[in-house]
Amino acid sequence: MQKSVNLRIIIGTRGSALAMWQAKHVKSLLEETHENLSCELQIIKTTGDKITDAPLSRIGGKGLFTKEIEEALLRGEIDMAVHSMKDLPTALPDGLTVGAVLERAHPGDAFVSKKYDSLAALPEGTEVGTSSLRRRAQLLAYRPDLDVVDLRGNLDTRLRKVAEENPPAAILAVAGIRRLGRENEITEIIDTEIMLPAVAQGAIAVEIRENDDAVRKILAPLHYEDTAACCEAERAFLRELEGGCQVPIGARAVVTDGKLLLEGVIASLDGKQIVRDSFGGPVSDAKSIGTALAMRARKAGGDEILASVRRQLSD
Repeated sequence: MQKSVNLRIIIGTRGSALAMWQAKHVKSLLEETHENLSCELQIIKTTGDKITDAPLSRIGGKGLFTKEIEEALLRGEIDMAVHSMKDLPTALPDGLTVGAVLERAHPGDAFVSKKYDSLAALPEGTEVGTSSLRRRAQLLAYRPDLDVVDLRGNLDTRLRKVAEENPPAAILAVAGIRRLGRENEITEIIDTEIMLPAVAQGAIAVEIRENDDAVRKILAPLHYEDTAACCEAERAFLRELEGGCQVPIGARAVVTDGKLLLEGVIASLDGKQIVRDSFGGPVSDAKSIGTALAMRARKAGGDEILASVRRQLSD
C-alpha cells in the first residue's frame, strides 16, 4: 500500500458492461495501491455507442469510442479515461497521452456458437457475425464459403444474439468475454495462424492529460512495460499503414527474453489477397520494429490492398 494525500479521482468511461468492468478494475487497483485515494466513475456516451444500426466501417472517422471521453478529459471534467486500447486512435489529441497500460489479457479472438463445435465444422454458407473488417477478411481467407454478416451492439448484446442463433455463430474478443465472466460461452479460441488480433486487443489503456504529473505518478504502479512495448510496436505498424480500427489490419507482438517479435497482416475485404510477415528486435526498439514491418508489408503488396479497401468503403 502506497501512502498518498486524500485525493479524489474521476475516471471517465463508456457505459457498456465491458467498459464498466474495465473502469471498475482500474478503480479497484488504484484504491488498493494508494491509501486515502477514492475514485468515482463518470459514464460518457460516445459516437460509437449512439449509432448502433450501421456497420462501423460505414460510420467512418477516428475515435468512434473515445472522442467524447477525450474531450471531457481535455476540459478537466475527468482526471483519466479508461479505454480498450484497441479503440484508441494511433495519434492522440494534442495535450493527451497514455498514462498507463495494464497487463494484457489474452489478445486473441474466440469463435462463439451454441450450435457448432468449431470454426472448421461450420457447414458451407453458415452465417457468422462480426462488426470487424479485420475478422471478416481473415475469416473469409480461411473459409471463403461462409456468409459473414454484420453484428453490432455491445458485447452483451452480441452474445445474446448468438445464444438466440441470430446469427448462429460469431467472432468476438477472448479478453472481453472473459472479463464479463462468460468464458463458458467460448466455443473455441481461434489460432493466430488463422486470425491475427486487432492492434492492442486485450490491453487496457488509461489516458491522461499530458501535463498531469500527479495523475501519471498515481498510475505508475499499474503500468506493465512489456505490454506497453507490444502495443507500441503494434500501434506503430498500424500508424505507418495509415489504418484505423475499421481497416482489415491485424498484429500481435510477443516479448521473450528482452526480444520483441511482431507479426502483422493486411487483407482484402474478401480475404483473397493477404500480406503477412513478421519482424523482431530488442524491446527498446518496439516503435521502429512496428514501422519497419509496416514498410515491408507495404512493399509486398499492402499498399495496393489498402487502396482497394478504401475505394470499396467509400463507394
